[in-house]
Amino acid sequence: MRVGCVKEIKNNEFRVGMTPDNVKSYVASGHEVYIEKSAGTGSGFTDEEYTQAGAKILDTAKEVWDTSEMMIKVKEPLKEEYSLFHEGLILYTYLHLAADKPQTDALLDYKVKGVAYETLTDRNGGLPLLAPMSQIAGRLSVQEGAKYLEKIFGGSGVLLAGVPGTPKAKVVILGGGSVGANACKIAVGMGADVTILDINLQRLAYLDDIFGARIQTLASTDANIEKCVKEADLVIGSVLIPGKAAPKIFKKKYLKEMRPGTVFVDVAVDQGGCGETTRMTYHDNPIFIEEGIVHYCVGNMPGAVPRTSTIALTNVTLSYGLKIADKGLEQACREDEAIYSAINTYDGKLTCKNVADSFDCYEYTDIRTIF
Repeated sequence: MRVGCVKEIKNNEFRVGMTPDNVKSYVASGHEVYIEKSAGTGSGFTDEEYTQAGAKILDTAKEVWDTSEMMIKVKEPLKEEYSLFHEGLILYTYLHLAADKPQTDALLDYKVKGVAYETLTDRNGGLPLLAPMSQIAGRLSVQEGAKYLEKIFGGSGVLLAGVPGTPKAKVVILGGGSVGANACKIAVGMGADVTILDINLQRLAYLDDIFGARIQTLASTDANIEKCVKEADLVIGSVLIPGKAAPKIFKKKYLKEMRPGTVFVDVAVDQGGCGETTRMTYHDNPIFIEEGIVHYCVGNMPGAVPRTSTIALTNVTLSYGLKIADKGLEQACREDEAIYSAINTYDGKLTCKNVADSFDCYEYTDIRTIF
């Protein structure tokens, strides 16, 4: 198969879909690999390294798109890339369609086989291709939140750990999944006073076993959320329903009740965000202030640490990508049922139920009825 990888064009996105080591694996399996010139520079990988691994370097993204039967990326395609799609293309990347109708329409119109990292579900119900970025985003959320608590950024001027004789900052984490657990780990490590909320009491019991008396766990109800955010210095939104738009559990009305300078980090922004006041921001202008509350809503948080993020991501995407390239998408699904769950679009049909449920205008088609 002809496998391609282009430079990401999202604002301040420095990750890349394939490392030189990945190229070696694809080439060893008999595939041709095409890399856009300078695609890996932001993550510290040179064109020479890709060439030595067996890739062919092409000057433009269009050449790579036109040549490739399977495109491996990191982030969802932007509108500038839609015209480069072609029928039958396998697009293997994060798609986040529930928050992006124009992209969904483009994938359907061009009959692209959209294979989404974020919905691939293993036999244990885990999300192995989302997990490493969730870990990184969770850890970054506290790091970024601590920075924007500084007064010069509009924050309240509170140090997370405090010092002897002063109170610790109160960190409230909405959602106890992978993002929330990793945010909790860093917040506890930095010495903050941490409360984590989730609707799954078994998950809260697990977190209580892990962190013990260092955290407070609470059932995620409207009443508990409202009470906690009133007292918070930093609120982290980490709610996830795979493939579906995030529920808006952080209400606009809370802002007037919160202390001015409180920071809200919405890690769920890729799926539309879990805050009613959330809107997408970028690394070059990451915050906005609404009713005195600092909002950090960067949609590609792991892109700030691209070397770590690229290696962590490709560690988990490689094995599934090789199966698809070796067998073809259809046979790969038959041999590994997890891949079925990653197919969001196929031959002009929307094949992810959670994405379809996020809109009123699409008909859902079960991928298993197609092949």
